[in-house]
Amino acid sequence: MEVLVTYDIATADRAGERRLLNVAKICESFGLRVQYSVFECRLSHSRLEQLITDLDMTIDSRTDRVDIYVFPGILADSKRSLGRQATHSISKPWIV
Repeated sequence: MEVLVTYDIATADRAGERRLLNVAKICESFGLRVQYSVFECRLSHSRLEQLITDLDMTIDSRTDRVDIYVFPGILADSKRSLGRQATHSISKPWIV
C-alpha cells in the first residue's frame, strides 16, 4: 500500500531535537523523503503497523504530531494521526 507520512516535532529543547532526528531516521528506514518532514512509503500491512508503533513510541504526544495517509481511498477514511490534533478543517484546502 502507498503511505504518506508527515510530521511536526516540537524542537524547543534538546529532547525535541533528539526526537526529530529519531523520527526522521525511522521514516528513512521505511520510505523515501520527499520534503523535510514528508515521506512516501510502499509498505505491507505489517510494516505499516511497525512504522506506527515505532513512531508512537518516539514522539511526545503532547507536543508532536505525525500524520499517516494510506492510499488509495478517501483521505478522511485513510488518515491516521498521532499526537496533537490539527487545527484545520477538512473543508478548507490542504497543501501537501
